[in-house]
Amino acid sequence: MEQELVKHDIFEINECLEEMVKFGVSDVHLMAGSHPIYRKNGKIEQAENYPVLSEDIILASIRQILPVQTLPKHFAIKMETSNDFDFCYEIEGVSRFRVNVCSRMYQKGMVIRVIPSEPVDIEELHLPPAVTSFADYNNGLVLVTGPTGSGKSTTLASIIDYINKTQQKHIISIEDPVEFVFTNKKCAISQRQVEFDTESFSSGVKYALRQDPDIIFIGEIRDIETLNAALKAAETGHLVFSTLHTNDAVQTINRIINMFDPEQRPFLRQQLASTLRATLAQKLVPTIDGNSRRPACELLVVTSTIRDLIIKEEIESIYSLVKAGSFNQMITMNTSLFQLHKAGIISAEDAVEYSDNKNELQQMLRGMYHGVSRDN
Repeated sequence: MEQELVKHDIFEINECLEEMVKFGVSDVHLMAGSHPIYRKNGKIEQAENYPVLSEDIILASIRQILPVQTLPKHFAIKMETSNDFDFCYEIEGVSRFRVNVCSRMYQKGMVIRVIPSEPVDIEELHLPPAVTSFADYNNGLVLVTGPTGSGKSTTLASIIDYINKTQQKHIISIEDPVEFVFTNKKCAISQRQVEFDTESFSSGVKYALRQDPDIIFIGEIRDIETLNAALKAAETGHLVFSTLHTNDAVQTINRIINMFDPEQRPFLRQQLASTLRATLAQKLVPTIDGNSRRPACELLVVTSTIRDLIIKEEIESIYSLVKAGSFNQMITMNTSLFQLHKAGIISAEDAVEYSDNKNELQQMLRGMYHGVSRDN
């Protein structure tokens, strides 16, 4: 529920975070020499109701919320030796938060992401209906992609929560840090944090294969070692979910292939064609009323034809199949943006701004305004 920001003469971190959650903020930035800064509905604003922060105030705030009760020695060392590190923090009854401590011009700062205490119900996310079918795959690799802050973690948490409610599986998550905390419903869920419960993403996946998993969730594929581990897990009969920083579902395939040396790519294409089940790219676009954001999505479902195109290195041909992929409920980003505008949810200007193929989308919009239906 939105509220007016109240004037504060002093800064207290918990008070600030509670107020920001009530105000519907997604991120809070704390830096020396500035008022707190927040992001709401994708836009950055200064919280001038709080005083300008000094580094001493920020350092005191970091120490207040560090999880020193459980890992005192580790975080004491981090504070002294590292300019960048992450952890999660929770205010009971309010929210969880992912905290990044960083250094800017030799002074410590924080960027704090608000994480709901409970995963959002998948039906409330306005995703393509086919996304719920990801939960029914028996094996393979499913990737959710998009820029930072596009809702990837929220989408995957909702899928995991949906599986938790509907199936009897063992799910292992490997995260850095653990964001959403799950309670066992129908599933058994083992959440492991990099650095504390396992050495790295790739090591966590390797040892997860010995821990009787049905589903493995990897917080992010950052390197070749993690990608290789994910592909191996998918090849050996497990369903693997992860995220990647790419802007569209089709180019995700190129991004993966280009992570490897040229001599390795023919084998990788074969491996990827046999394991990749789907990629979902998403962007959060401001709604016309300015009160929220709605996901625009590109969905690629790997069919036998798409497998052949991956092997033959004809990645660009995949786009036309996604464009005409109504049988598998596939959709391009431009079609998603067009449909959101046609439904009166986002403006034409924002639709074009968030498009990676602006000329195509502008043609679709011109057709709409001239009374021509171009839904494909």
